[in-house]
Amino acid sequence: MNQPNPEKNARKPRAPRAPKGGAQAKPETAKNGRGKPAQKAPQPQAADARAADNARRKPFYSRTRRPQQKQKTGPAAVPMHIIPLGGLGEVGKNITLYECQGDMLIVDCGLVFPDSDMFGVDLVIPDFTYVVQNKDKIKGVVITHGHEDHIGALPYLLKQVNLPVYATRLTIGLIKNKLEEHGLLGRTKLVEITPRRKFKLGCFTVEPIHVNHSIPDAVAFAIECPAGVVLQTGDFKIDYTPLSGGPTDLAAFAEYGRKGVLALLSDSTNAERPGFTATEKKVAQSFANLFRRADKQRIIIATFASNLYRIQQIIDLAVENGRKVAVSGRSMANNTQMALELGYLHAPEGVLIDIEQLNKYPPEKVVLITTGSQGEPLSALSRMASASHRNVRVGPGDFIIISATPIPGNEKMVTKVVNGLLLLGAEVIYESMYDVHVSGHACQEEQKLILTLTAPKYFLPVHGEYKQLKKHAMTAESLGIPAQNIHIAEIGQDIRLSADGLETCEPVPAGVVMVDGLGVGDVGNVVLRDRRHLSQDGLVIVVATVSADGKLLAGPDLVSRGFVYVRESEELMDEARKLVIQCFERCRNERTHDWNSVKTRVRETLSAYIYRRTKRSPMILPILMEV
Repeated sequence: MNQPNPEKNARKPRAPRAPKGGAQAKPETAKNGRGKPAQKAPQPQAADARAADNARRKPFYSRTRRPQQKQKTGPAAVPMHIIPLGGLGEVGKNITLYECQGDMLIVDCGLVFPDSDMFGVDLVIPDFTYVVQNKDKIKGVVITHGHEDHIGALPYLLKQVNLPVYATRLTIGLIKNKLEEHGLLGRTKLVEITPRRKFKLGCFTVEPIHVNHSIPDAVAFAIECPAGVVLQTGDFKIDYTPLSGGPTDLAAFAEYGRKGVLALLSDSTNAERPGFTATEKKVAQSFANLFRRADKQRIIIATFASNLYRIQQIIDLAVENGRKVAVSGRSMANNTQMALELGYLHAPEGVLIDIEQLNKYPPEKVVLITTGSQGEPLSALSRMASASHRNVRVGPGDFIIISATPIPGNEKMVTKVVNGLLLLGAEVIYESMYDVHVSGHACQEEQKLILTLTAPKYFLPVHGEYKQLKKHAMTAESLGIPAQNIHIAEIGQDIRLSADGLETCEPVPAGVVMVDGLGVGDVGNVVLRDRRHLSQDGLVIVVATVSADGKLLAGPDLVSRGFVYVRESEELMDEARKLVIQCFERCRNERTHDWNSVKTRVRETLSAYIYRRTKRSPMILPILMEV
């Protein structure tokens, strides 16, 4: 076997090539320490080019890498949708829809009373279009408490969609009264709930949390779903010395805060008021002083029919002062009777009397509790102020207490009632004069406490006008909640919420539906516009009889309602009648037989003339009868 020859296999160095063209050979490059040729010395032009190239390149830092953002490798967080259908930018009409993984849940279903420019409208309720469209997904309605702005629209919803209703004991009693009036009690499933006892509705687990308010049995809700936990406070305040029921369950809020709260929806009604809301005991002391002051007078007290704490205070003081108690107003009578049956009101035997027996006792031996603290035109107190109440005649011997704060927009109506009572000779005490009312809503320090205990990732202020929502949002931001995690929503806005973030989606159908008598929704913007027009400038009706070819056979007759008194404006009406006759003649000469076109020309001609003469624009209604 041939052995390898190292010398034979060794690579021989190449001989240097002779330069072409007979040029002198370049010197051989020097060897470095590793046997490799050293680098050639850079030529001046090459060095300049390399320096320019390095200047264009980004600098490189050896052994230093830029930190890279961590890419999420897991699945996206489960989202939920919160859709407020009312209660934002207004005080009342509270209703919020929750959706997660195809299941839906409604919190509250309230109404609001009409503004002064909603002529003839009795109530305003939410638009239930989106609820009806998704009725198969909705698992139920949960109610925070029994005030009208949270339960008042339930009968109108349940007429369209049959849903189970979950509420505390007293709230169910108030709901039963409403459903019975609408003939819905027999077909509606009512489920009683209690604080700290969870119940499931689809993928939602709901836990009621006891809170203080101006009505017993008020609760907040902790709504847990695959997306996380959302807390909705409902109407609340923190009263450390409540008349009954114990203070707000702050421990429950704190427990959820430790576990983690995705979002908090909190009452904003008193967001502009610093400090704490006064305790109900403050009112009890003021009432005691007023009872002593009215020792020889009949006492009439107006308050909310649902304010059972206030009614119990009045009953207790009446017993102490040896007075009988009567109630006036249908809602007041119904609520008082229901609360007595359920044990939320207590009165010794013989203290409560029927209003028909009121005049059988001396004035200094009776107390009358009545509705009408908001100046409602048809309420019992309003009828007393106008001397039209069937059983009560107000006079100089009456001492009247209005124990409520006017809801925004009702100030003028309350003032009108107060003036009417004063004119009849009664002595009237109202909220701005004495401590005869305290709010049931949290002020800034109480709102801060709930925000701090729950430490929500996202915050949505609810229940209030925009200025109150904005102020509550500013309070939350001052506590360290990032501004981008605070959202002031609008009615109908679809808020998509998850641990990954908050975003708004396409809005859903929402708005207001007006109730006028037995009509629900048949009064819209067009009807309101006509009513407003009629209220401002009145109506002029033009009646004429014409032949088929447009010849005027009889009339025209002009009838005025709310515009001018015809007998005192004969010249104006005669001139208007002549113009209408000329208009008919022109239409006939132009062979215009389209009656709609004729009516339009009559309306335009008469409107221009009346405005030129009176600077008014009454509604003009032409009526043509063809023979």
